[in-house]
Amino acid sequence: MADARPRRPARPREEVFATARAAIAEHGLAKLTMAGLGKQLQMSAGHLLYYFGSKDQLLLETLRWSEEQLGARRSAALTDGGRDVWERLADYTRLYLPEGPGDPRWILWVEVWGRSPASEELRQGQLEIEAPWDADLVALLDEGAASGSFTAGAAGAAEPSGAAAADQPGDAATERAAQIRALLDGLAVPLALGLPGARRTRALHLAESACRTLLAPA
Repeated sequence: MADARPRRPARPREEVFATARAAIAEHGLAKLTMAGLGKQLQMSAGHLLYYFGSKDQLLLETLRWSEEQLGARRSAALTDGGRDVWERLADYTRLYLPEGPGDPRWILWVEVWGRSPASEELRQGQLEIEAPWDADLVALLDEGAASGSFTAGAAGAAEPSGAAAADQPGDAATERAAQIRALLDGLAVPLALGLPGARRTRALHLAESACRTLLAPA
């Protein structure tokens, strides 16, 4: 005999990820249970596990969704629209850095970084999610170098040789992008965690100052 009880419809993908992001940002992944998350979504823990397999996979897919939400805004911010490359680089920086302490998107990143050493799946997923940020920045730096707005090479840096040269990309924009993103990550984490003295306005100022030093033509 068929089960006559009405079946609760599956929650939309966006609702699942938005709820997971808020829960992880508030409590951390370690304190998050599938049962607790399922209760918020009116879903069973088994249903969540069926789709995600593990909390690590839930974390990764939630981060992927979170970054997809920002991807369209980043693409719009980097479109020329009559604005010069310095203005668009400033927009990139504003989107990259946390809005403030406890920024849910950045708490997800902190969680992923903390768990990545023990998980090849998280490490690989992290690289895939970071790739669009890197590609967009490299393209912007190439455009700036071509127009003469940015310096093309590493100002004041000696050319690497031997093994050091083999470990570094030959493309100047790729190297510059790696430096800028490392700087932004270093500014972002204290801000996201709410460490004393970490303020968004100061982080933006330091990022702009460093980019001017790295990229301003001689």
